[in-house]
Amino acid sequence: MARKKDTNYFDTFVELAVYSCKAADLLNEILNDYNAQQLPAKMKQMHEIEHSGDEARHKMIKRLSREFITPIEREDIMAMADSIDTVTDTIEDVLMRMYMYNVKDVKDYALKMTAVIVKCCNSLKIALDEFYNFRKSTRLHDLVVEVNRLEEEGDVLFMEATRKLYVECQDYKELAAWDTTYHYLEKCCDACEDVANAIENVIMKNS
Repeated sequence: MARKKDTNYFDTFVELAVYSCKAADLLNEILNDYNAQQLPAKMKQMHEIEHSGDEARHKMIKRLSREFITPIEREDIMAMADSIDTVTDTIEDVLMRMYMYNVKDVKDYALKMTAVIVKCCNSLKIALDEFYNFRKSTRLHDLVVEVNRLEEEGDVLFMEATRKLYVECQDYKELAAWDTTYHYLEKCCDACEDVANAIENVIMKNS
């Protein structure tokens, strides 16, 4: 069944989530085959993804400014778009910090946390595919719960990674670099949960 015209906003949410998934996949690829010398080029690739997401968001805002009737409240449309965009921004931030702190090698916990970020983004994409039907969907709640579960998994890894870092690392530069990098990896999971919370907020306001 073809979607109605007013679901264009929901299509944009999905499009923005696709950019988040691309960013997460690229981060995962970079960390699993890490080469510090290639970071500037990889950062350019990442920024192209982030910029494409920004352009999609700007087009949506332009459309929103012209339309009188919207499928959900304007502030909810903006909150949804901004929260998804933040996921992509935060993933890019991880790479920027690794470059700024001159990270030479990748730690196992970073790979584990990145794998969770990929799962979070993929789960969000599935949830947003279903979001246009939020009034009738029987799957959306479970998909939101899955993002929350993955965020908790990321929190546990963050705690364990930080503990191991402060117990074992004797190099203050390396400690500072990874303390910040772990923090930004954890922020990616938090950003995904913020999208899930925004979805729940729309459901509650319209039920």
